[in-house]
Amino acid sequence: MYLQARRLLKLALSPVLMLLSLFSTGAWAEEGARWQTNMTPGITEVGHQIYDLHMWVFYVCVVTGILVFGVMFYSVFAYRKDRHPEPATFHENTKVEIVWTIVPFLILLIMVVPATKTLIEIYDTDDAELDILITGYQWKWKYEYINPNGDNVSFFSNLLTDGAEIANTEEKGSNYLLEVDEPVVIPVNKKVRFLVTANDVLHAWWVPALAVKRDAIPGFINEAWTKATETGVYRGQCAELCGRNHGFMPIVVNVVEEQEYNAWMAEKQAAAAEIKELMAKDFSLDELVARGKNVYTSSCSACHGASGEGGVGKAIAGSPIATGPLKGHMEVVVHGVPGTAMPAFGSQLNEVDLAAVITYQRNSFGNNMGDMLQPVDIYKFKKGQ
Repeated sequence: MYLQARRLLKLALSPVLMLLSLFSTGAWAEEGARWQTNMTPGITEVGHQIYDLHMWVFYVCVVTGILVFGVMFYSVFAYRKDRHPEPATFHENTKVEIVWTIVPFLILLIMVVPATKTLIEIYDTDDAELDILITGYQWKWKYEYINPNGDNVSFFSNLLTDGAEIANTEEKGSNYLLEVDEPVVIPVNKKVRFLVTANDVLHAWWVPALAVKRDAIPGFINEAWTKATETGVYRGQCAELCGRNHGFMPIVVNVVEEQEYNAWMAEKQAAAAEIKELMAKDFSLDELVARGKNVYTSSCSACHGASGEGGVGKAIAGSPIATGPLKGHMEVVVHGVPGTAMPAFGSQLNEVDLAAVITYQRNSFGNNMGDMLQPVDIYKFKKGQ
């Protein structure tokens, strides 16, 4: 009898302790605590609706669980064998059958109404004041601001975390693997529509604070939207396993006041206009090498080594590509090498940077070819001329 009572007590306490654990690490956890497991409402109205819906369903499930387990434990205790040696002979009860069919239906009904309302709101991308095309690459993000009254503004966003932190030779920063060189900038209190796709494999653009998570699928465009109500810096990550460097393509979104956003956009548009002007310029070898070095550091060194010694990719120093015909070198850099980790940079870099980085590779790391490319040469190559 004593052992049976202890066993029943353990069974009864297990769900209670589990529930207390959820409370302590979930909704009542101190905001910002590392061990917090509950959702956060974020900085959007939709995010708050999702959070409220989550908590509503959670409490419905808790109450349902308490009632079901309460009845079960009461039945196990009150109708145990030593109290009722002879088992009951009833087979079924129509009233009970009706009750446990109708009650779950009503429970689902009171959950489905707010869930449907929230779901409709999540997918309502109409009346957006700004459109941004997001393209996932292995392993970076490209952002293109759609401008119906002029040229679009586009840029790539790459991981900024220092390689020494990744290699554990330096102490990791507070935003380890969550830093980028070019963050997304959006205005506060403006509805922004995201058009999400991918260039190569499946990715997923996920920023919890903005209540946005959309799969990036090659050949398809998925829509999402957000309307941030607070300024600040908000971080996310690729949420779809997309290859070896899946964990190295973070997302950073800066939500700023409209005036600051307009100033940033004007700066980006001026930079795009400058690239157009540079397209018509003839650079000297020294100018191309200096610019190409920066491009190489940000886009090539991770695979080919800071000194062209190679690593994940082949060595640039003494490479038959970098010391061979110019056309072959352009082919590899612009179109990539299918079936290898060498991506096509033709859509990732502009003509000026492509000409600069190829010239740099051919005149650095001991290659000393002495030749160079102009942006117009890259443009003609892309056009098949």
